[in-house]
Amino acid sequence: MSGIYIHIPFCKQACHYCDFHFSTSLSKKEGMISAICKELELRKAEFNDETVATIYFGGGTPSVLQTDEIELILASVYEHYSVVSNPEITLEANPDDLSEEKILQLAESPINRLSIGIQSFFEEDLKLMNRAHNTIEAEKCLQIATKHFSNISIDLIYGMPNMTLKRWKKNIEKAISFNIPHISSYALTVEPKTALAKFVEKELVVPATDEEAQEHFQELYTTLLDVGFECYEISNFSKPGFYSQNNSAYWQQKKYIGIGPSAHSFDGTRRGWNINNNPKYIRSIEQGVVPMEVEVLTVADQYNEYVMTGLRTIWGVSLLRIGSEYGEKHKEYALLQSDKYIKEGLLLLQDDVLKTTQKGMFLADGIAADLFMVNLR
Repeated sequence: MSGIYIHIPFCKQACHYCDFHFSTSLSKKEGMISAICKELELRKAEFNDETVATIYFGGGTPSVLQTDEIELILASVYEHYSVVSNPEITLEANPDDLSEEKILQLAESPINRLSIGIQSFFEEDLKLMNRAHNTIEAEKCLQIATKHFSNISIDLIYGMPNMTLKRWKKNIEKAISFNIPHISSYALTVEPKTALAKFVEKELVVPATDEEAQEHFQELYTTLLDVGFECYEISNFSKPGFYSQNNSAYWQQKKYIGIGPSAHSFDGTRRGWNINNNPKYIRSIEQGVVPMEVEVLTVADQYNEYVMTGLRTIWGVSLLRIGSEYGEKHKEYALLQSDKYIKEGLLLLQDDVLKTTQKGMFLADGIAADLFMVNLR
């Protein structure tokens, strides 16, 4: 089973922390939709032997599209690809786009999962992030959406400047009150060349410390597990039966293609990424050329990616798989490098599988980096 990711590169306004590819001008929306449909056709041969199980609209802000525009893209998917009878079809959406009319339209469309960018239920946080919605819109859209969709995920951001643990607890409690089955939560990262980075550089904003962010994560982890959520990946918490199929496939190195400007693709041994320029993307697709760069992954690259994604999940990293797919030298290296983390109680080795402990989970990326194979190819 494979997946299709579709990047919609438009937003109403730029969030101060965001470094994803998008445009705040919708002037090329019609041409972009046509190009996305054309790219789907141009790349169908890549999935000749594949069946699509997940379709994910990301961005940007896909909810700026009209429902009939979303359905036009989906029609192109079904025309050119083999799709399972009940695929997971996710739409990322912002609260300000989710009027009752829009939610009803989406509920009648093939979309069966919403991923809503709440980020915070507090006005001061939303203003700092320059989000297009306010707290009233955040709560109202959830009140309506939960009546029409059973599969909903919301995003929350922790480690915000000036966010006390008390306020973070209230954010978590508010999210739980809507009986949402899936919550994705990320630490705020100061990315280069963003407005937030400039604010920090000018000392207008003081970022949260690593200790504060870790405290927020531990509060999130403990609270959500107490009410029946499972932490199946560091940033993702789900009630049983509501894991994101799209994201789970990504973490388990399953094949996917990325459609649209800046979208990434992966087939197990190669990774590709489309040009991150809307006009150039459209012109190239109109000429029948997919503007994609491709990197062939070495065995060490493949091993590193498996370690990086695996340690973030409940599935962990199988030493047996490392030995069989990447070689015994990689397996021995992983065992050697992980030993100190096992002794420190940050990693657990059980049934030939390495997993992070609760104590080590927040540090998973750093631990994974120490297990990376740099020189052996």
